[in-house]
Amino acid sequence: MRMHADQVDVRADTVAGLVADQFPRWRALPVRPVASHGTVNALFRLGDEIALRFPLQPSLDPEQRDALIREQENARRIAAHVPVVVPEPLALGEPGEGYPGPWSAYRWITGESADRTEVGDSAAFAQNLAGFVRALHGMDTDGGTWNGRSRGGPLHTRDGDVRAALAESRHLTDTVRLARIWADCLDTPPHATADRWIHADLMPGNLLVRDGRLAAVIDLGAVAVGDPAVDLMPAWNLMTPAARKVYRRELGVDDATWQRGRGWAIVQAIGALSYYVDTNPMMADIARRTLDAVLADG
Repeated sequence: MRMHADQVDVRADTVAGLVADQFPRWRALPVRPVASHGTVNALFRLGDEIALRFPLQPSLDPEQRDALIREQENARRIAAHVPVVVPEPLALGEPGEGYPGPWSAYRWITGESADRTEVGDSAAFAQNLAGFVRALHGMDTDGGTWNGRSRGGPLHTRDGDVRAALAESRHLTDTVRLARIWADCLDTPPHATADRWIHADLMPGNLLVRDGRLAAVIDLGAVAVGDPAVDLMPAWNLMTPAARKVYRRELGVDDATWQRGRGWAIVQAIGALSYYVDTNPMMADIARRTLDAVLADG
């Protein structure tokens, strides 16, 4: 079942043809699909060293190409400042036979996604992730501010979406209590400091683990400048209460920022729950876990 009405099926033979046409030096490398519960890209492994990312909703609109270029630029910018690996861009593919949109190539990173491990209860992992977040938030924005579209703006800009998703999810979670918590989040003062670089999509599937430690943070498509509270989402979408306390302590988060972070966890999870409940059970399960953690926090 497709997750999106305009989703395309990306086939390995189509990918092999695009690679052969556009990057002849890689022509002989085998193409293998990579299983993923991601919602934005179809993933393929090219040989042993290359990961290919094909948007599930391709477009010839210049904005999609600009977004992929921006993602690669952000990857290069971030890599020099953070303590773990981030994706290394290798190439940008163009539309071709069988696929009507741009696509991208990155260096393959070995690791297991956090949702397939037990790191959610690990204080060491919480410290690792906090170290990445501190470094990212400490990068110079050159005066940049929220772009008015991405995550990281005032919570009230998402109020309509959250209330619509709550109305659609009455049979899936305790929407009455969640609505009260969401109202409390909306009443929280906005952040008063300068906007920061934020990852904005720290979902378990975007955190790679090796030997129980954070090895890489991937999927930089949502990176932007905005409210750093957005990057508190792992406290609820991954961590147990004990690890959540470590994460908060390591980041030195005040009460208002923590409450806005909880609001962003609600934004992401309540929208995903109803949208993916039938088409992406793993994403729906993560959304349920997130909302359960929010509810348990009161």
